[in-house]
Amino acid sequence: MIFRKKFIFGALILLSTALLFSSCQRRLGWGVLLWSTESPYIVSGTVLPVYMRSNINRVWVVGVPQEFRNGGPARIEVPFAHLEMVGARRSNAIAFAENFSTYALVYAENLHPGLPIRNAPNNSATTVYRMLVGEIIKVLDRAEGIMPIGATGQPLPGEWFRVLAIDGTVGYSFSNRLRLFENHGGSLDDSFFADTFQDPALDAVMATVWSPELYAQMISTSRVDINQLENRWGFDPGRDTGIARISLPGLDLSFSYARILPDGENAWIFDGTSLSMSLRTSTNLTVQFTESTGDMRTLQFVALPARIDDLIAQERNRRASSFAQIYNHGPVFTSGNYGTIALSPSGEFSWTGFDRLVPSLIPPEAAETGRVEKDLFLTPFFENLYSGAFTFHFQNGSGAEIPVRFMYTLDEYGLRLEAVPDFALDNVTVSRRAAAPVVMFFFMDQAS
Repeated sequence: MIFRKKFIFGALILLSTALLFSSCQRRLGWGVLLWSTESPYIVSGTVLPVYMRSNINRVWVVGVPQEFRNGGPARIEVPFAHLEMVGARRSNAIAFAENFSTYALVYAENLHPGLPIRNAPNNSATTVYRMLVGEIIKVLDRAEGIMPIGATGQPLPGEWFRVLAIDGTVGYSFSNRLRLFENHGGSLDDSFFADTFQDPALDAVMATVWSPELYAQMISTSRVDINQLENRWGFDPGRDTGIARISLPGLDLSFSYARILPDGENAWIFDGTSLSMSLRTSTNLTVQFTESTGDMRTLQFVALPARIDDLIAQERNRRASSFAQIYNHGPVFTSGNYGTIALSPSGEFSWTGFDRLVPSLIPPEAAETGRVEKDLFLTPFFENLYSGAFTFHFQNGSGAEIPVRFMYTLDEYGLRLEAVPDFALDNVTVSRRAAAPVVMFFFMDQAS
């Protein structure tokens, strides 16, 4: 990682020179400020004259450059850990400030509960400090260390840094759970963070279209229900809006957030909300949130192998091809007991003479016309008995449709149908049959 060099030490040296000639008290030496002071504000990386050391209060007494005083004191106390006491030679302090200038303005915010600072730059080193979420630490330098390995077996994104905690603890922390920024006197520059911190896994999640897990089950079992397969259902993490949304049948929730924070490996929380998410695999996302009852709810979403519109088009083509086989086998089928069924290339039908099926199977209000839809599937058991299943949508006098479902098979003589009662359906799959099934055979009309 390449960091932007901040050549701030030149101006700070001039300020220190002014102090050299304005003070009569004997100095202990020269130091470099590691952590910016607040009142008055003195930027970290400044070379300062040091006048006294207090072991009781554990502070240095340092001179304040004129440009930073603003009517304030000429000297202030700085905690031991917040200043590097270089020695008696001012030139050595200047050299230290030059080397430190790359990180002089760089701080970091901890984004993960209990993130450790270790005594060496590797994950097996001893923990010397644990940070709270939101705690600010000072970045001192980049460190060469052993890169942590993630669950995928690949090194985690980030770098080791030598850091300073507010209590004076110095150690090493890995940056994948840190938000780096620059402090320019109360103005936090996130552009430094943008240049130095990346979370490729989060970027991938934010750029992915997440659909209900049911869709993946449909595809894996080749049982696609077009009526449920819609673009509007799914999880949108709100990459462009800052509003995450869960949209499912009967559930429409939105979560407005300011930022997304890491919450473990490949896991994140939406700051300011109860919403969190974790990536199980590259195509499987778990989303959790707290309901109004206080209960935690978990939902699963998936990244599909194709666009939903394309999947719908594929399923429509499959259904059309399957219907064409039935149509080409007829298109007129006749039974001495149950009437005549005539199919059209567009999927419409006319069925005359079905009086014996009224009202046990076909309602009295059903007209003799309607449309056929290949919208049903079979379990493996029924696939050994039948070629498939479909729905006859009968019209009625008010323009509504009355669905009547059948399993079917074709042979050299015609079309065999078995009625499918409502209780035999598991969503769109025929999984059972009636105790006394209604089975009918229709011969191909040779005249057609």
